[in-house]
Amino acid sequence: MAEPLKNVYNEAFLLQLSQKISAVYSPFSVESFIQQVMDKNWEEKALKERMRTITLAMGSFLPENYEDSIQILFTVNEFCSGFPYLIMPDFVEVFGQEEQHWDLSMQALEKFTQHSSAEFAVRPFIIRHPERMMEQMIKWSLHPVDHVRRLASEGCRPRLPWGQALTLFKQDPAPILPILEQLKADPSLYVRKSVANNLNDIAKDHPNIVIETARRWIGQDPHTDWIVRHGCRTLIRKAEPEVMALFGYAESAEGAALVTEAAITASPAALHIGESCDLSYNLIVREGDPARLRIEYGIDFVKSSGQVSRKKFLLSDKTVAGGTRLSGSRKHRWADLTTRKHYVGVHQIALLINGQESAFTEIDLKPANFSD
Repeated sequence: MAEPLKNVYNEAFLLQLSQKISAVYSPFSVESFIQQVMDKNWEEKALKERMRTITLAMGSFLPENYEDSIQILFTVNEFCSGFPYLIMPDFVEVFGQEEQHWDLSMQALEKFTQHSSAEFAVRPFIIRHPERMMEQMIKWSLHPVDHVRRLASEGCRPRLPWGQALTLFKQDPAPILPILEQLKADPSLYVRKSVANNLNDIAKDHPNIVIETARRWIGQDPHTDWIVRHGCRTLIRKAEPEVMALFGYAESAEGAALVTEAAITASPAALHIGESCDLSYNLIVREGDPARLRIEYGIDFVKSSGQVSRKKFLLSDKTVAGGTRLSGSRKHRWADLTTRKHYVGVHQIALLINGQESAFTEIDLKPANFSD
């Protein structure tokens, strides 16, 4: 099992960090800093709790004057890089939101994001001063360094994982769009991924905006085409007709289904929570022109209430000749996850072709078997 990400913040890291700060600012007490950080319920704290604990302790041992502290961290930052140093922009979020600190805090976020990422730290600034902050993000979208350009997009994602939700942009994403327009053909994949993820966030609340944007952007540049395809992935999973047509997925012709034969089977058909089954499918594509097919299976998971909720899993996405026979298999594990708990009962499994249900099977899920 992978080690929890929160463990990047450990005693060795704290020692390294405090020694770097002490080398620049001698009053900084290495021993007292580590003791304060790790003294209270450290092991129980989650990732962002650990990050914030470190930030607050830094504030206790650095100069009380924010400007002086930031200048020290500017120097230290030159010797720091990687995910753990999200604590640098976090320091700006905690201590640098006063009006008199605005310009310095913007400078600090720009510097710190080039060594880690300030995507979380900018969000409280957006919430408090949306117009002013989005003007700054536009400027960052023109920056020569890709880490800063990425911040312009990533920092204003409406649904950034682990970050504060930007409710104002869930309701109206219009302020985001000029930034995405500026970055839609960015030469950096790091930036393009962020633009696509931002579009995908917007699609969850305003699919029509993303569909209209995709229509305008597609075909202009290979970089832009990649963004459009990746940014529409949620709409593709939902098989939105306009999006499916935009990307060339085959439609049912009048009087002719996408496939003439389709089947899906599960073996074993009865199993216990924690076990696995083998899913196998086969199908025959209709005769005629080549067809682009997105082949998925969807499981109607039984919930604690007895109702069901479907989750889709991709099997294949490709263009095939008319009349092609396709088959494949996938092992599916029915073990509980942090994001999904399984419940006993009959689960229906559908074979989906471009979002259309083409065949069904089912398994009978029984309680976990602890006899072993």
